Amino acid sequence: MADKVHCIRKTLRLMPQEAKVLSDKAKANGMNEAEYIRLLISQKPNDYPEVRKLFKELINEINRIGININQIVFNSNAQLYSKKDKEQLVAYMKKLNQSVSEAVVKIGNQ
Repeated sequence: MADKVHCIRKTLRLMPQEAKVLSDKAKANGMNEAEYIRLLISQKPNDYPEVRKLFKELINEINRIGININQIVFNSNAQLYSKKDKEQLVAYMKKLNQSVSEAVVKIGNQ
């Protein structure tokens, strides 16, 4: 149980502008300063609220695109596939690749 309790106190000295940045970033992420510092120490990208939001948006986008792809494949199997459907499929796949690439870039910059 002792591992789960924050029992060690550290003193930290900051310049006034550094203290303001720390306070602002902690508030922007809905945390107090100690929680925010622990988050920075842990270096787990999935813990960052902006990364979680990005993942959620990406998953929703992939799901919407997947539904459209399934409909096109169903039409293809039913011999209802047209050139327009193929163009749509290619467009959806490009959008999917672009969304994943944007997520990788944003997460890589964390």
